[in-house]
Amino acid sequence: MMKMTRQAAVAGAILLASCAVLAAPKGNSKQAGTLPRYGMLVYSDLCIHPDSGEFGGQRITLQRFAEVDTVLYEYTAGGLSWPVVASDVTIDTRGQQFYFTVQPPDEDERIINAKVVEGGRAIMLDGGYCGDESLPMRLPLVKDFGRKAGSCRACPAPKIHQEKEQEPLPDSGSTKTAGL
Repeated sequence: MMKMTRQAAVAGAILLASCAVLAAPKGNSKQAGTLPRYGMLVYSDLCIHPDSGEFGGQRITLQRFAEVDTVLYEYTAGGLSWPVVASDVTIDTRGQQFYFTVQPPDEDERIINAKVVEGGRAIMLDGGYCGDESLPMRLPLVKDFGRKAGSCRACPAPKIHQEKEQEPLPDSGSTKTAGL
């Protein structure tokens, strides 16, 4: 009888400990990165040109499934383009950067690299914005899909790079070359 009570007490303690573990508040179960492992995210800077009424900007839709990650890429070329399904989508294990390959119709294939910034609230694209290769493109995370697109802002004034004129080396007056 004593043996049965001891076994029951041990089993009860194990049951109590396992219930405590299950009931304990969960820590941050998200990966250390800023992109969630599953779901759909839309990053866009689409806007409307006030003069022409046409769209401007880009939209990147990242779909994360258990089997595969996919990207739909849209850009403007006068009017909004048809979505281009990207190939070779790669997301780093920390969820802080991803890149993909697209080939829009009648254009060369290119790789787009996106760095996740501001805790996932935006991405920065490599390349140039407004013809300036040093100015990266920022696409914010879309949270309100019902809002109207805002007006496009004008490109910033280009920076004027002044190259310093090289001063000529002083002439020593010698016409001999050392070592000859």
